[in-house]
This record gives sequence, structure tokens and C-alpha cells, in this order.
Amino acid sequence: MTDLEQLARKATVLRGLHGGREPLILVNVWDVASARIVESSGFAAVATSSAGIAFALGYPDGQRITREEMLASVSRIAHAVRVPVTADVESGYGNTPEAAAQTARGVIDAGAVGMNLEDATGEPDHPLTELPLQLEKIRAVRDTANRLKVPLVLNARTDVYLLQVGEPAIRYDETARRLIAYRDAGADCVFVPGLRDAATIKRLVTDAQCPLNILAGPGSPSVVELYALGVARVSLGSGPMRAALGTLRRIAQTVKTSGDYELLANAPTHAEMNELLKARN
Repeated sequence: MTDLEQLARKATVLRGLHGGREPLILVNVWDVASARIVESSGFAAVATSSAGIAFALGYPDGQRITREEMLASVSRIAHAVRVPVTADVESGYGNTPEAAAQTARGVIDAGAVGMNLEDATGEPDHPLTELPLQLEKIRAVRDTANRLKVPLVLNARTDVYLLQVGEPAIRYDETARRLIAYRDAGADCVFVPGLRDAATIKRLVTDAQCPLNILAGPGSPSVVELYALGVARVSLGSGPMRAALGTLRRIAQTVKTSGDYELLANAPTHAEMNELLKARN
């Protein structure tokens, strides 16, 4: 079996996880160690956090990292776990369909079988990519995956709510308009970070008529509640990485002020980490 055939099988598995008897829960990772921790905890798939990887490599979030550096991290993660990996590759590292296609090829070459593609531009005066261009980018990703015969699971994201684009009264309609268009252009799943209201989530599930991904964190409905609303996929984004850094900051502050080591008590042992990483190297 070729590598592409193996990736095609993993992509099919990942797609199937969006329609099961429970939601696909993604505890996003940023390096090999975090990926192995998540996989060994029994999760069926691993998702990367673009912000988490960028932070770990010394970049701010927002497509400041290069495509090559991001995909190098994705490759290390994908080759360190057995479960399917879906990669967050921001806006595709370029504002053309050709750039999106190149990124999709890079995701597959890295060994991942899913990808997030967002519509944020990073420009305050023009925060979202124009819809026709975003649809071209989505079609380019789908065409690339089709040519390689790897059914890449494309999770198309809109940042209308996250960036609070437009007046509140029109945000739902713009979000629904974009997500339906993304679905029709070839997206397998649609993603709306920044949305926490249960009634709005339920309405969007009905209107989108495809798997919906919600970014969860403090203040969000629980996983059980989201699944009851019809949500197929729940992501934690850069939350786990930032939580780990928050723990590190507390350790540093506690050791500096009191000399107390108790915050280290829940850490995996040195032997556990060696064993965890030796299993895939």
C-alpha cells in the first residue's frame, strides 16, 4: 500500500468521525509531546493549533509563521501518532487559489489528512476575504486533494463572530451565507469560532446542513450540551497550549516567591515521557 493510499484510509476515518454517536473532540496540540499525550489519552484524532505551533516557535498568531515552518511541525506530529491528524493552516499562506492548493499539497505531504482554512485576512479595514475568492481557494484545495486521491477533510472557517465583523444584527446572516457557500464549494465541515450562544448554534446547525465545528473554552456550552445542539466537532484551539504556559507561569512565580514545588506534582514522570516518546521513535 502506498503512502497516499494509507493517507486516503486515514482521511476516510477522520471524515467518519464527524457523524458518529458522539462529537469529534479535538484537544489541539502544538508539538510531538503534546500530540502523544492526547493520543495516549484515547482520542480518535489529533488536531494541530496554528497559534500553538506559532507561539512555540516564537511567532505571534496570525499567519506570521511561514508555510514551511508550519508544515514541518505538522509533519513531525503526523509521523509521531497513529491516529488521523488534521492541520490548522490559517488562511493557507497566500491570498490566491494557487497558494491554497500549494498548502493543501503540503498538508498531505506532511502526513495530515484534514485541514482548517479560515477566511480572516489579518487586515483591520478588510477583515474577511471576499467570498468569491474564498470559494476559489476552497475549490483549489478540493481539486488538489482529488488529484492526489486523498479525501482531505476540509474544515472551512469563518471569523465573522470571532472578529465581530459588522453590526451584531447582521452577523448571523453573513455567517450562514458564508458557511453554506463553503459547504457547496467542497468543504466537509464548517467552523465558527467566537460563537457561544446555544440558540444561535442550534439554528446554525439547522441552516448549514453539514457538520459544524465549535471552538470551546470557558463560557462555552459543555461537550454534552453542544452535541445535543447538533454540533459534530468540538475544538479547543490554542487553549491547551496557553493553559500549559499558564501552569508554567504559576510554577515560576511560586518557586520565585515561596520556593514551593507542589505544582510539579501532577507532571508526567521523566520515565513516563521517555516511554511515551520511545513508542513512536
